[in-house]
Amino acid sequence: MRYARLRDLREDHDLTQKQLAARLQCSQRIYSDYETGRVGIPAEILIRLAIVYNTSVDYLLDLTDEREPYARKVKERI
Repeated sequence: MRYARLRDLREDHDLTQKQLAARLQCSQRIYSDYETGRVGIPAEILIRLAIVYNTSVDYLLDLTDEREPYARKVKERI
């Protein structure tokens, strides 16, 4: 499965893969593998991405077109 929304959101936020990988504390290569679907995305990374982009994991995974996040229990910023 390819995650086009991940690339689109990253580009919308004017971030390179290297910059985003640094925020997620992973390598650029691993992040690239997430975007292209070569490697499954761990739940922790999905949660961090949802926080970075202020959206839901469902939106990231293309399970909904609703970009607004659900109410969160933890108000965390990465």
